[in-house]
Amino acid sequence: MSEPTDSFTDEEYAFLRHVRFGELPPAVRPEDRTELTETEPRRDRPEPTVGQYERDLLAGG
Repeated sequence: MSEPTDSFTDEEYAFLRHVRFGELPPAVRPEDRTELTETEPRRDRPEPTVGQYERDLLAGG
């Protein structure tokens, strides 16, 4: 199988992005930005159990 030699133009890529993702939201102005501060514990991982660190080391993880 050969690769196609023709490539899309920037305008065609922009159109395809618009078709796939739709209209982008407006950019946030610098004066509207706020600094992110973490006030709650992370929720992406459960709290480690007692001895979990040692078990992970023994298991190779």
